[in-house]
Amino acid sequence: MFSHLAAVDLGSNSFRLEIARVDGDLLYPVDDLKVSVRLAAGLGADKRLDAASFARGLAALAGFAERLRGFPPEAVRTVGTNALRVARNAPEFVLQGEGVLGHAIEIISGREEARLIYLGVAHAVPDPQRQTFVIDIGGGSTEVIIGRGFQPILLESLYMGCVSHSLRFFPDGKITEGRFRAARLAAAKEIEAIAHPFRTLGWERAVGSSGSAKAIRDVLVAQGWSRDEITRNGLKQLVKALVDLGSIDALARLKGLKRDRQPVFPGAVAIMAAAFEVLDLESMRFSEGALRLGVLYDLLGRHHHQDIRESSVERFMERYGVDRLHAGRVETTALGLALDLRPELAFEEHTDRRMLSWAARLHEIGLSIAHASHHKHGAYILAHADMPGFSRMEQAQLARLVLSHRGKLDRLAELPPGSPHWDLIFALRIAAVLHRARDGKCFERLRARREGKGYALQLPAAFLRRHPLTRAALEDETVQWASVGMPLRLDPLSETLNHPGERHDGQPL
Repeated sequence: MFSHLAAVDLGSNSFRLEIARVDGDLLYPVDDLKVSVRLAAGLGADKRLDAASFARGLAALAGFAERLRGFPPEAVRTVGTNALRVARNAPEFVLQGEGVLGHAIEIISGREEARLIYLGVAHAVPDPQRQTFVIDIGGGSTEVIIGRGFQPILLESLYMGCVSHSLRFFPDGKITEGRFRAARLAAAKEIEAIAHPFRTLGWERAVGSSGSAKAIRDVLVAQGWSRDEITRNGLKQLVKALVDLGSIDALARLKGLKRDRQPVFPGAVAIMAAAFEVLDLESMRFSEGALRLGVLYDLLGRHHHQDIRESSVERFMERYGVDRLHAGRVETTALGLALDLRPELAFEEHTDRRMLSWAARLHEIGLSIAHASHHKHGAYILAHADMPGFSRMEQAQLARLVLSHRGKLDRLAELPPGSPHWDLIFALRIAAVLHRARDGKCFERLRARREGKGYALQLPAAFLRRHPLTRAALEDETVQWASVGMPLRLDPLSETLNHPGERHDGQPL
């Protein structure tokens, strides 16, 4: 287990790094860095990050890289939020950003962001067993959650944030009563669309998290309009003050507001005021816990074998009626083949090992829709469904593995020839072919190895003689691998089939 963990939040307004010391099941923050990047402000009409915001983001990551020097990859998690979800050139930013930071960057979905925000809040508020409403107004999106304990019950992500809302309604920096009314009305429409299930479920307390809520709370307290909370009456006074000041530049005269918050403050206040109006809120506490703390506790859970992704896979297996015995046999054989090719996968927490394991367990979920092209149906589900714990890129990789477990390989032309993902694809495809008969057979002398640019597969000659259909399918595989320039050679061994009930390595199941 690691002594320290780190979370990097690539927000639409700010990039943040938080480092925490691990003490059993608890985390103690020891360092926190913040850079105002305003990534969302750099999104043009073409939904591409402009050169200036791109450069600001990379510069922030370069600073974080210095602080993260010496951290093992498994102890750091970096998540990108709305601006990177939207930006068409996000893949380019991620590629360059990973080179600068020295760690992988994930882009997470809105609901996954909401889940992590709630996890952070739940670890920071007293008495987490009280049913809690949480709102987090970010730079490009607003997450709303109801949860109890450490489990969210209802999650939503709205496509509006303090940066985008400020740019939309106050583009030249002028604040008028009409503009603010329009900003609040637009936010109210977004919140009203999801309000009914939240009102029906209800809550015992309301909590605001992250920079926008903190800025609003700080101004209300500094101005004497609230003791320590965001209140309905305090917001009314704040809205009047913003209109009276008349411009973003004049917000410098507003006590309690930090300079870097000025450009995005009117949009944040409009969204918060709309939330109070639509959801009939009277007061709201501020919590320091938010996305970064949630990422840290989620990372801690993974190392304590409480990975939410495992729960997601289990739920999908149940929902789509997976044949667990068959999936388990495919998983065992695939992991054995992958271990032959990459000995480092013996480490159970290795990312690629876990990805292959999940893909094997889920490779037939598309059968719940139709047998024909079930690999395509399964890949679509995995790419587009909400899977708590998984980033968008992890879901894309999982979907690619399921898509490629059968059918033509040339659809993966975009995958570089030297990518380690080919080994996972090879292991899963071969395992799926060998277990297609669903007869429970396993192989003691099944081995795989790299051979030049391609692969060699050793398996008992007796099995190939007794199973001509499987042999034909394996010969079809040689054609598929040749089509992508990675030849597969079958290497029959004059050995007999395992006894039923033995694993790939010959040990009892």
